[in-house]
Amino acid sequence: MPGIRALQRVQISQMALNGTTDVATTYWRGLGVLDDTIEVMFPDENIGIIGGVNRSYVPKTGGEISLEGDATFEQLPYIFDAGIQAATPTTDVGGGSGYIYTYNMQWSDTDNISSSDINYLVIEGGDNQQAEIMRSGFVRELTLSGSQGEALMVTALVEGKAVSPATFTSGLSIPTVETILFSKAKLYIDPSSDAVGSTQKSSTILSAELSLTTGWQAIPVGDGSLDFSSVKRVADEGTLNITFEHDASATAEIVNWRAQSERGLRLIIEGNALTSAGTYTYKTLILDVYGKWSDFEPLDESDGNNTVSGTFRIGYSSAAAAKGQLVVVNDLATLP
Repeated sequence: MPGIRALQRVQISQMALNGTTDVATTYWRGLGVLDDTIEVMFPDENIGIIGGVNRSYVPKTGGEISLEGDATFEQLPYIFDAGIQAATPTTDVGGGSGYIYTYNMQWSDTDNISSSDINYLVIEGGDNQQAEIMRSGFVRELTLSGSQGEALMVTALVEGKAVSPATFTSGLSIPTVETILFSKAKLYIDPSSDAVGSTQKSSTILSAELSLTTGWQAIPVGDGSLDFSSVKRVADEGTLNITFEHDASATAEIVNWRAQSERGLRLIIEGNALTSAGTYTYKTLILDVYGKWSDFEPLDESDGNNTVSGTFRIGYSSAAAAKGQLVVVNDLATLP
């Protein structure tokens, strides 16, 4: 039977090590299409035939997929584990049911920057006509974005080894997930020397977009394979774009931009209540970042409402001895 759009699926799982032959164990509750990035070369040669002959070779194989959709408390750790660092969930010290997944943005050679410090992904994709598989996937680029009245959306560019035909792992259960709602976002801004999350900026944030080039990249060394053999951590880059109401909070940050004052920003979004409360009462996403404003756009408007947008460049703060941290709290000891 020819392929049907409604029968497309993406199945994923974490791999313990780069290069193993794991298969998927769950569904990705979003969108994605595998892209075979194999390189095919047709060499130039002087052989007396107009247009040449069908001589070709393949010097490199690989694959990519953009995992997209509304971000959920249950599956966002798949993305962070494969793009920032592998996190072992800890139980809530306050005695609640929550499991806490903590991801520190790396800045030192003593941090988790070894190729074994991330959890790679195996991804199965396709439809009722053809399934394909890609292993050893890591997140090269990551975006979280949201606006008031909408869900928080995630886009993760995953690079992996060669895409090949496969059969979908059968019998998988569709996991239960909860969408993270951006309308419930709260913004805190403080000097980087103060405790992050001290001062809430009420009724000021209209939208936000976190963009990370994670710093993980494939290293295609000669080892007898056309795939990359290892993954290396190099320099990362991150920005947080925020659209404010044009209010006192916004104008204060414009002053800090012009003065190039270092700031600490926190975005926190809470969801439904955990099974039992402790330090955390609700499922939670926390984004803490340090840096400076690099730009503010001219005054804008939306349906007659004046707004202003700023770009926050994330960087290491000596005052805070940190660059940033992401925290996800859910009710799961293992990812669904």
